[in-house]
Amino acid sequence: MNSAAQPTAIPNRLWLGRVTVVQNEPLARDTYRVRFDCPEIARRIAPGQFIMLRLPDTYDPLLGRPLALYDTVLDAAGRPRGLDIVYLVVGKLTRLLAHCPPGAELEIWGPLGNGFPAAPAEHLVMVAGGIGQTPFMALGREFLGQRIYGDPPRNLAAPAARVTLLYGARSGDYLAAVDDFRGLGVEVETSTDDGSAGHHGLVTELLEALLDRSPAGCRVVCCGPEPMMEKVADLTERHGVDCQLSLETPMACGVGICFSCVTRVRDEAGGWDYRRTCVEGPVFDARQLVF
Repeated sequence: MNSAAQPTAIPNRLWLGRVTVVQNEPLARDTYRVRFDCPEIARRIAPGQFIMLRLPDTYDPLLGRPLALYDTVLDAAGRPRGLDIVYLVVGKLTRLLAHCPPGAELEIWGPLGNGFPAAPAEHLVMVAGGIGQTPFMALGREFLGQRIYGDPPRNLAAPAARVTLLYGARSGDYLAAVDDFRGLGVEVETSTDDGSAGHHGLVTELLEALLDRSPAGCRVVCCGPEPMMEKVADLTERHGVDCQLSLETPMACGVGICFSCVTRVRDEAGGWDYRRTCVEGPVFDARQLVF
Protein backbone atom coordinates (compact mmCIF):
# COMPACT_ATOMS: atom_id res chain seq x y z
CA MET A 1 0.00 0.00 0.00
CA ASN A 2 1.47 3.38 -0.94
CA SER A 3 0.99 6.59 1.01
CA ALA A 4 -1.80 7.72 -1.33
CA ALA A 5 -3.86 4.59 -0.80
CA GLN A 6 -7.19 5.01 0.91
CA PRO A 7 -8.19 3.09 4.05
CA THR A 8 -10.41 0.09 3.47
CA ALA A 9 -13.45 -0.59 5.62
CA ILE A 10 -14.98 -4.06 5.42
CA PRO A 11 -18.52 -3.91 6.86
CA ASN A 12 -18.95 -5.79 10.14
CA ARG A 13 -15.39 -7.06 10.02
CA LEU A 14 -12.33 -4.84 10.03
CA TRP A 15 -10.69 -1.59 9.02
CA LEU A 16 -7.40 -1.54 7.12
CA GLY A 17 -5.30 1.54 6.64
CA ARG A 18 -2.46 3.75 7.77
CA VAL A 19 -2.26 5.61 11.05
CA THR A 20 0.16 8.18 12.42
CA VAL A 21 2.10 7.67 15.66
CA VAL A 22 1.13 10.24 18.30
CA GLN A 23 3.28 8.89 21.14
CA ASN A 24 5.75 6.03 21.49
CA GLU A 25 7.07 5.94 25.04
CA PRO A 26 8.92 3.45 27.28
CA LEU A 27 6.97 1.97 30.20
CA ALA A 28 9.51 -0.53 31.52
CA ARG A 29 12.56 -2.43 30.36
CA ASP A 30 12.13 -3.21 26.61
CA THR A 31 8.43 -2.32 26.97
CA TYR A 32 6.75 0.55 25.13
CA ARG A 33 3.32 2.10 24.63
CA VAL A 34 2.50 3.36 21.14
CA ARG A 35 -0.51 5.64 20.66
CA PHE A 36 -2.22 6.56 17.40
CA ASP A 37 -5.51 7.98 16.23
CA CYS A 38 -7.92 5.54 14.59
CA PRO A 39 -11.55 6.29 15.51
CA GLU A 40 -12.82 3.63 13.10
CA ILE A 41 -11.25 0.88 15.23
CA ALA A 42 -11.37 2.68 18.58
CA ARG A 43 -15.15 2.91 18.65
CA ARG A 44 -15.60 -0.79 17.81
CA ILE A 45 -12.82 -2.66 19.59
CA ALA A 46 -13.52 -4.52 22.85
CA PRO A 47 -11.21 -5.75 25.64
CA GLY A 48 -9.32 -8.87 24.55
CA GLN A 49 -9.51 -8.08 20.84
CA PHE A 50 -6.38 -7.19 18.91
CA ILE A 51 -5.04 -5.49 15.82
CA MET A 52 -2.44 -6.56 13.31
CA LEU A 53 0.37 -4.04 12.86
CA ARG A 54 3.15 -3.82 10.31
CA LEU A 55 5.61 -1.22 9.11
CA PRO A 56 4.62 0.19 5.70
CA ASP A 57 6.84 0.41 2.62
CA THR A 58 9.07 -2.47 3.65
CA TYR A 59 9.26 -6.21 3.11
CA ASP A 60 11.67 -6.83 5.98
CA PRO A 61 9.87 -7.75 8.13
CA LEU A 62 7.15 -8.76 5.71
CA LEU A 63 4.42 -9.96 8.07
CA GLY A 64 2.45 -7.99 10.62
CA ARG A 65 2.29 -8.82 14.29
CA PRO A 66 -0.80 -9.25 16.48
CA LEU A 67 -0.94 -6.77 19.35
CA ALA A 68 -3.70 -6.65 21.95
CA LEU A 69 -5.70 -3.56 22.78
CA TYR A 70 -4.26 -1.92 25.88
CA ASP A 71 -6.89 0.81 26.01
CA THR A 72 -8.81 3.28 23.91
CA VAL A 73 -8.09 7.01 23.95
CA LEU A 74 -11.04 9.42 24.19
CA ASP A 75 -11.43 12.81 22.56
CA ALA A 76 -12.60 15.95 24.38
CA ALA A 77 -16.22 14.86 23.97
CA GLY A 78 -15.56 11.43 25.52
CA ARG A 79 -15.73 9.53 22.22
CA PRO A 80 -13.17 6.80 21.36
CA ARG A 81 -10.59 8.42 19.12
CA GLY A 82 -7.36 6.47 19.37
CA LEU A 83 -5.67 3.30 20.58
CA ASP A 84 -2.91 2.56 23.06
CA ILE A 85 -0.92 -0.59 22.29
CA VAL A 86 1.75 -1.91 24.67
CA TYR A 87 4.48 -4.14 23.26
CA LEU A 88 7.68 -5.87 24.30
CA VAL A 89 10.74 -5.65 22.06
CA VAL A 90 11.41 -9.25 21.07
CA GLY A 91 12.17 -9.26 17.31
CA LYS A 92 12.90 -7.13 14.28
CA LEU A 93 9.45 -5.55 13.93
CA THR A 94 9.21 -4.48 17.57
CA ARG A 95 12.83 -3.27 17.58
CA LEU A 96 12.02 -1.03 14.61
CA LEU A 97 8.69 -0.01 16.12
CA ALA A 98 10.45 1.16 19.29
CA HIS A 99 12.31 3.73 17.17
CA CYS A 100 9.24 5.09 15.37
CA PRO A 101 8.88 8.77 16.37
CA PRO A 102 5.67 10.79 16.51
CA GLY A 103 4.57 11.41 12.94
CA ALA A 104 5.71 8.02 11.66
CA GLU A 105 3.16 5.90 9.80
CA LEU A 106 2.04 2.38 10.68
CA GLU A 107 -0.20 0.01 8.77
CA ILE A 108 -2.89 -1.69 10.87
CA TRP A 109 -6.03 -3.78 10.46
CA GLY A 110 -8.69 -4.65 12.99
CA PRO A 111 -10.47 -5.07 15.30
CA LEU A 112 -9.79 -8.80 15.29
CA GLY A 113 -10.64 -11.79 17.46
CA ASN A 114 -13.45 -12.48 19.89
CA GLY A 115 -12.31 -10.68 23.07
CA PHE A 116 -13.25 -11.50 26.65
CA PRO A 117 -16.90 -12.27 27.44
CA ALA A 118 -18.76 -9.38 29.05
CA ALA A 119 -20.38 -11.75 31.55
CA PRO A 120 -20.48 -10.11 35.00
CA ALA A 121 -18.27 -11.25 37.86
CA GLU A 122 -18.27 -10.42 41.56
CA HIS A 123 -14.47 -10.65 41.68
CA LEU A 124 -12.54 -10.48 38.41
CA VAL A 125 -9.03 -11.89 38.77
CA MET A 126 -6.65 -11.06 35.91
CA VAL A 127 -3.50 -13.20 35.78
CA ALA A 128 -0.64 -11.93 33.62
CA GLY A 129 2.80 -13.28 32.88
CA GLY A 130 5.49 -11.46 30.89
CA ILE A 131 3.75 -9.06 28.51
CA GLY A 132 0.39 -10.73 29.24
CA GLN A 133 -0.91 -7.69 31.15
CA THR A 134 -1.60 -5.86 27.88
CA PRO A 135 -5.28 -6.93 27.42
CA PHE A 136 -6.16 -6.12 31.01
CA MET A 137 -6.08 -2.33 31.24
CA ALA A 138 -9.26 -1.98 29.16
CA LEU A 139 -10.85 -5.05 30.77
CA GLY A 140 -10.17 -3.77 34.28
CA ARG A 141 -11.55 -0.34 33.42
CA GLU A 142 -14.67 -1.94 31.93
CA PHE A 143 -15.34 -4.20 34.92
CA LEU A 144 -14.91 -1.28 37.30
CA GLY A 145 -17.66 0.51 35.38
CA GLN A 146 -15.39 3.31 34.13
CA ARG A 147 -15.79 2.88 30.36
CA ILE A 148 -18.01 1.14 27.82
CA TYR A 149 -16.37 -0.53 24.82
CA GLY A 150 -17.50 -1.95 21.51
CA ASP A 151 -20.13 -1.24 18.87
CA PRO A 152 -22.76 -2.28 19.72
CA PRO A 153 -21.76 -1.32 23.27
CA ARG A 154 -20.85 -4.06 25.74
CA ASN A 155 -22.97 -3.39 28.80
CA LEU A 156 -22.26 -5.34 31.98
CA ALA A 157 -25.28 -6.00 34.18
CA ALA A 158 -23.24 -4.57 37.07
CA PRO A 159 -19.59 -3.67 37.69
CA ALA A 160 -17.41 -6.12 39.59
CA ALA A 161 -17.12 -5.55 43.32
CA ARG A 162 -13.38 -6.26 43.07
CA VAL A 163 -10.85 -6.41 40.26
CA THR A 164 -7.42 -7.91 40.98
CA LEU A 165 -4.34 -8.12 38.79
CA LEU A 166 -1.77 -10.84 39.57
CA TYR A 167 1.24 -9.88 37.48
CA GLY A 168 4.46 -11.86 37.12
CA ALA A 169 7.67 -10.96 35.30
CA ARG A 170 11.32 -11.96 35.16
CA SER A 171 12.39 -9.02 37.31
CA GLY A 172 11.00 -5.78 38.67
CA ASP A 173 12.28 -3.66 35.78
CA TYR A 174 9.97 -5.56 33.39
CA LEU A 175 6.80 -4.75 35.38
CA ALA A 176 5.00 -2.15 33.27
CA ALA A 177 2.34 0.41 34.26
CA VAL A 178 1.62 -1.09 37.69
CA ASP A 179 0.71 2.36 39.00
CA ASP A 180 -1.72 2.86 36.10
CA PHE A 181 -3.61 -0.27 37.13
CA ARG A 182 -3.68 0.81 40.75
CA GLY A 183 -4.88 4.23 39.66
CA LEU A 184 -7.96 2.60 38.15
CA GLY A 185 -8.78 0.95 41.47
CA VAL A 186 -7.39 -2.47 40.52
CA GLU A 187 -5.80 -4.42 43.37
CA VAL A 188 -2.32 -5.41 42.17
CA GLU A 189 -0.06 -8.20 43.42
CA THR A 190 3.25 -8.77 41.66
CA SER A 191 5.77 -11.58 41.50
CA THR A 192 9.22 -11.84 39.97
CA ASP A 193 11.46 -14.76 39.15
CA ASP A 194 14.45 -13.12 40.82
CA GLY A 195 12.62 -11.66 43.83
CA SER A 196 13.45 -8.05 42.89
CA ALA A 197 9.80 -6.98 43.28
CA GLY A 198 6.76 -8.48 44.96
CA HIS A 199 6.53 -12.21 45.64
CA HIS A 200 9.70 -14.17 44.91
CA GLY A 201 8.32 -16.95 42.74
CA LEU A 202 5.64 -17.68 40.17
CA VAL A 203 2.49 -15.68 39.59
CA THR A 204 0.53 -18.94 39.72
CA GLU A 205 1.54 -19.21 43.37
CA LEU A 206 -0.26 -15.92 43.99
CA LEU A 207 -3.35 -17.26 42.21
CA GLU A 208 -3.30 -20.50 44.19
CA ALA A 209 -3.12 -18.57 47.46
CA LEU A 210 -5.99 -16.30 46.40
CA LEU A 211 -8.22 -19.21 45.37
CA ASP A 212 -7.41 -21.10 48.56
CA ARG A 213 -8.55 -18.06 50.57
CA SER A 214 -11.73 -17.09 48.75
CA PRO A 215 -12.74 -18.72 45.45
CA ALA A 216 -16.43 -17.78 45.78
CA GLY A 217 -17.56 -15.24 43.20
CA CYS A 218 -14.25 -15.34 41.32
CA ARG A 219 -13.84 -15.38 37.59
CA VAL A 220 -10.28 -15.68 36.26
CA VAL A 221 -8.88 -14.38 33.00
CA CYS A 222 -5.31 -15.07 32.01
CA CYS A 223 -2.72 -14.15 29.38
CA GLY A 224 0.93 -15.09 29.22
CA PRO A 225 3.31 -17.97 28.49
CA GLU A 226 1.63 -21.29 27.73
CA PRO A 227 3.07 -23.24 30.73
CA MET A 228 1.70 -20.55 33.04
CA MET A 229 -1.72 -20.67 31.38
CA GLU A 230 -1.81 -24.46 31.64
CA LYS A 231 -1.17 -24.18 35.39
CA VAL A 232 -3.88 -21.51 35.71
CA ALA A 233 -6.32 -23.78 33.86
CA ASP A 234 -5.52 -26.61 36.27
CA LEU A 235 -5.89 -24.41 39.37
CA THR A 236 -9.22 -22.94 38.32
CA GLU A 237 -10.62 -26.34 37.39
CA ARG A 238 -9.67 -27.75 40.80
CA HIS A 239 -11.34 -24.82 42.55
CA GLY A 240 -14.43 -24.87 40.32
CA VAL A 241 -13.80 -21.33 39.04
CA ASP A 242 -14.64 -20.11 35.53
CA CYS A 243 -11.55 -19.18 33.54
CA GLN A 244 -10.83 -17.74 30.11
CA LEU A 245 -7.38 -17.77 28.54
CA SER A 246 -6.13 -15.30 25.93
CA LEU A 247 -3.55 -17.09 23.77
CA GLU A 248 -0.39 -15.41 22.50
CA THR A 249 -0.16 -17.67 19.43
CA PRO A 250 2.00 -16.27 16.61
CA MET A 251 -0.04 -15.50 13.50
CA ALA A 252 0.54 -14.14 10.02
CA CYS A 253 -2.75 -12.73 8.69
CA GLY A 254 -5.08 -12.26 11.66
CA VAL A 255 -8.19 -12.92 9.58
CA GLY A 256 -8.33 -16.73 9.40
CA ILE A 257 -6.92 -17.21 5.90
CA CYS A 258 -3.48 -18.71 6.50
CA PHE A 259 -4.28 -21.25 9.28
CA SER A 260 -0.86 -20.59 10.85
CA CYS A 261 -2.25 -19.95 14.34
CA VAL A 262 -4.31 -23.05 15.05
CA THR A 263 -4.66 -24.46 18.55
CA ARG A 264 -6.16 -27.71 19.82
CA VAL A 265 -9.68 -27.47 21.27
CA ARG A 266 -11.83 -30.24 22.73
CA ASP A 267 -14.94 -31.20 20.77
CA GLU A 268 -18.31 -32.50 21.99
CA ALA A 269 -17.43 -36.07 21.07
CA GLY A 270 -14.57 -36.16 23.56
CA GLY A 271 -11.81 -35.73 20.99
CA TRP A 272 -10.19 -32.57 19.76
CA ASP A 273 -9.90 -30.45 16.65
CA TYR A 274 -7.98 -27.41 15.51
CA ARG A 275 -9.37 -23.89 15.84
CA ARG A 276 -7.88 -20.66 14.49
CA THR A 277 -6.69 -18.44 17.33
CA CYS A 278 -7.23 -15.28 15.29
CA VAL A 279 -10.90 -15.98 14.48
CA GLU A 280 -12.29 -18.40 17.08
CA GLY A 281 -9.97 -16.86 19.69
CA PRO A 282 -7.71 -15.51 20.99
CA VAL A 283 -9.89 -15.98 24.10
CA PHE A 284 -10.98 -19.54 24.89
CA ASP A 285 -12.62 -21.16 27.87
CA ALA A 286 -9.83 -22.88 29.77
CA ARG A 287 -11.76 -26.18 29.81
CA GLN A 288 -11.81 -26.24 26.00
CA LEU A 289 -8.08 -26.15 25.40
CA VAL A 290 -5.82 -29.18 24.95
CA PHE A 291 -2.31 -28.33 26.17
